[in-house]
Amino acid sequence: MAKKAKSGRREYTKDDVKLLKAHSKGRTPVAKLSKLMKRSAGSLRQKARALGVGLGHQR
Repeated sequence: MAKKAKSGRREYTKDDVKLLKAHSKGRTPVAKLSKLMKRSAGSLRQKARALGVGLGHQR
């Protein structure tokens, strides 16, 4: 019997949010941050927008 695929979603923890805000302030490129946090660039952009912070070096 085949296994059911696990959902790829993962909640953002308080530490994740803190790290995202710190890198926003430091203007870390999204691609680099994506690898660091093991999340997609789109996910990071959406969360940053929801928090009202800019993301990436070009704003």
